[in-house]
Amino acid sequence: MPLTLAKVGEENIIRKIGGKQEVRMHLENLGFVVGGAVTVINAIGGNVIVSVKDSRIAVSKEMAQKIMV
Repeated sequence: MPLTLAKVGEENIIRKIGGKQEVRMHLENLGFVVGGAVTVINAIGGNVIVSVKDSRIAVSKEMAQKIMV
């Protein structure tokens, strides 16, 4: 399921990252790697704030739909 559907406060494992190569590289540089843990802290209108590798990152709805957990 895409990250936009993950429940707030629940830790998930990243299964796949879609999109163009440059989008995948950008997300990887932010800490979104396959097999890594991600926790949704808050979701507002599809946009999400997540915790990845001890950092909080805001991700747009479009980007969050490319991250499968």
